[in-house]
Amino acid sequence: MGDFGMNERDSGANDETVSPTDEQATDEAASGCTEFAFHSLFDGGDDAEGDSRSPTRDGWGGNAESAEETVETEECEESREGETATEPAVETETTVEATAAADAESTTGTDEVDLVSDPKSDLEAVLDSGPEPDGLDESEEADESDDSNESSDAVEIEQPDVTDGVDSAADADRNELPVVRDDVSEPDRPDVDLSDPSYYLNRELSELAFQRRVLHEVLDADNPLLERVKFLAIVTTNLDEFFRKRVGGLKQQIAAGVTEETPDGRTPREQWEAALEEARPLFERQAECYREEIRPALADAGIHIVDYDDLTVIERQQLREYFESSVLPTLTPLTFDPAHPFPFISNQSLSLAVLTRERPDAELTFSRVKIPRNQLRFVQFGDDTRYVLLEDIVRANLDLLFPDVDVVDTALFRVTRNAEVRRDEEVAEDLIEMIEEVIEERRFATAVRLEIEPDAPERIREILTRELDLDDREVFDLEGPLDYRDFADLTDLDRPELKLPEWSPQPHPRLGREDATNVFDAISNDDVLVHHPYHSFEATVQRFLEAAANDPDVLAIKAAIYRTASDSQIIESLIEAARNGKQVAVMVELKARFDEENNLEWAKKLEEEGIHVAYGTIGYKTHTKTSLVVREEDDGVRLYSHIGTGNYHSGTAKSYEDLGLLTADRDIGQDLVKLFNYFTGHSMPRDYRELLIAPGNMRDRFVDLVRAEAERARNGEAARIVAKMNRLEDPELVRELYEASMAGVDIDLIVRDICRLRPGIDGVSETIDVYSVVGRFLEHSRIFYFRAGGEGRYYIGSADWMTRNLDNRVEAITPIDEPRLQRRLNGILETLLSDDQNRWVMRSDGSYERCQPAGDGSTTNVHETFMRSALDDVRTSARK
Repeated sequence: MGDFGMNERDSGANDETVSPTDEQATDEAASGCTEFAFHSLFDGGDDAEGDSRSPTRDGWGGNAESAEETVETEECEESREGETATEPAVETETTVEATAAADAESTTGTDEVDLVSDPKSDLEAVLDSGPEPDGLDESEEADESDDSNESSDAVEIEQPDVTDGVDSAADADRNELPVVRDDVSEPDRPDVDLSDPSYYLNRELSELAFQRRVLHEVLDADNPLLERVKFLAIVTTNLDEFFRKRVGGLKQQIAAGVTEETPDGRTPREQWEAALEEARPLFERQAECYREEIRPALADAGIHIVDYDDLTVIERQQLREYFESSVLPTLTPLTFDPAHPFPFISNQSLSLAVLTRERPDAELTFSRVKIPRNQLRFVQFGDDTRYVLLEDIVRANLDLLFPDVDVVDTALFRVTRNAEVRRDEEVAEDLIEMIEEVIEERRFATAVRLEIEPDAPERIREILTRELDLDDREVFDLEGPLDYRDFADLTDLDRPELKLPEWSPQPHPRLGREDATNVFDAISNDDVLVHHPYHSFEATVQRFLEAAANDPDVLAIKAAIYRTASDSQIIESLIEAARNGKQVAVMVELKARFDEENNLEWAKKLEEEGIHVAYGTIGYKTHTKTSLVVREEDDGVRLYSHIGTGNYHSGTAKSYEDLGLLTADRDIGQDLVKLFNYFTGHSMPRDYRELLIAPGNMRDRFVDLVRAEAERARNGEAARIVAKMNRLEDPELVRELYEASMAGVDIDLIVRDICRLRPGIDGVSETIDVYSVVGRFLEHSRIFYFRAGGEGRYYIGSADWMTRNLDNRVEAITPIDEPRLQRRLNGILETLLSDDQNRWVMRSDGSYERCQPAGDGSTTNVHETFMRSALDDVRTSARK
């Protein structure tokens, strides 16, 4: 098979490798990218004029930069002179389809199988059989096209099939990958001041730039209609979270008098002002798209959202009767006058401000009516295709709620409150009590945004802004419905022709074989790499823990839970294990934002079953996604481990892209033993054999790995880094990447949303490309590759390259040493880097362009490719 490293684009690359020429890459950039035209993401700086680049996403979410006034698309016409071409990621030219059957073949032989011949029919058959994925709101951090049809002249790279049979001796040797030295020297810095703020993008504005890429999924008329509606709701969820977490935090800093600048040179006040300015066009473009495109398209498809004024007299009477019988009893008008304090307005609730007058010469009285959340917002009437919004029904029948007074005027509004409530864990006497207080305090937190109808009376505006203590810049006039989150309900309509074909996650061929005695036999034979949502969470990770709970040979189970479903079968398996007499210990992170209440309930339920529960670690948030099974076998006790990039959450596993390693590796298991002892004993070990653990050795190891590549490049060796993550924010690692680029290291970064790093700066980051993939599924996995002199080092895990992940959270990253799984990761990275339907490329000013398919009719869609790959895995396994 040769080298399992990734291809370089300069010295050291295999001369036999097929790759585009620089001229072809320039043509591809010039004609194959759609620019999402926004202004520069940094203020000033002389470096921009030296930039000749014109680069070609994040559930979304959970869970985010420019000074534009409008959103528009245009064909990018400028060339990318001097930019090196992107070669395939894998030195073996292995794509994900070429490695699709690797897991199955590892135990079934080496026969060549055609995995790419006419896969469409099989894919469509399975797509039509499964559930629609959940929305990709990124609460884990939430989250996720006006395409130019001009074609690209890029050369299609040959991607031959690869047959992964029994590993050769040479392949086996590659499990002994060289360890990067811990004493890699500090590089000699060139005459470049890497503290210059112009080299860094702002975190808040970078997140908003990501939300523009998510909004593009709404604007893209090529997407199925209800897919666009789904993203309409996702954008609202994500921006709500941005204001609650990020804007709210900035307001707290301003109130506290903080003036410290971020690496890009902005104070909290400057960031707050810029975030408000940049967010406004996003809201306006979203509302405009709904009014001018989505709503008319829904009507054309027979889904009518009807204005109340357009109803017939008979229809109005029918809805009035519905209001009087079903809605009116749930409403509570709250009046604001000298005898009544200003009513509390709950976070993200939809409300009507009502001005009434008892008699013509009386003063106006302000009242607030909350639109109930426990009622259907889309009220169906007449036939099955006509809907009226609940707020319109309430507004039209206020005379029944305010009898004997005149309703003078109304305005619909919505308030967003800060979610940044901080407490000192060191002085808290009871962590559970502290979390409960935080949840309660968050309900009454400071308002950070007011959304209101543009024609709202000045009297209503004045009362709301004064009583909520809001600046005029925090008021957003939006024409159309406020709060698009409920529009996700429309995606439940039985209209398959308006949706993407449904996808059913497939069983993993190593774990889904009927002749396999149990999951532990499969894992003990070889490591298993699972890829969600292409592999079924229930048939892999959940099955692993269910099997452990009921296996008489299992002695103990340990698990770290950050987020999980409200009906979590993972938790039920842990309870079943305890009832079966096994030792069970669970780390439940009570500080998982917006999941505190859910996690509190699970922690209490686990304790009621006699399970030892740890509530996290003081001063750190435990974000790692790990579990450990201790099993008695004929040759002694064996440790089985799962280390993942995503949560133990069956819901998000259907729509979040994630990876997980199931392994019986002794060293990894022993490392997890130490980690779980830290959770329960609070003594952080430092001597991990295999795992990269934060806040222990992870930062230093990543810095050493980057510096080692830089050192090789200075010595004239080929050097390459490919990293896929959700966010790149840590200033130290950004500086290390700049140093590596200046040394000549070829670097590809696949960063879903926040990215502080600016690619393509002359003399600083010329060898760095930054991409973002936004599409059907939320890209959530973290993969790190370092060429390491041709040996290749691969890692997956829970941590992004953010300061909070590296220093302030407990995280786990595992190496992937088995050549078969390395090839699998190569295929994933290769496909991501060749996607021409969901991939965006960042320019050096922080703006993004969307890649376009080549002119020969061939396309690469990363999500469709991985779905086909999962089907191929199952088909190949069944045939063997």
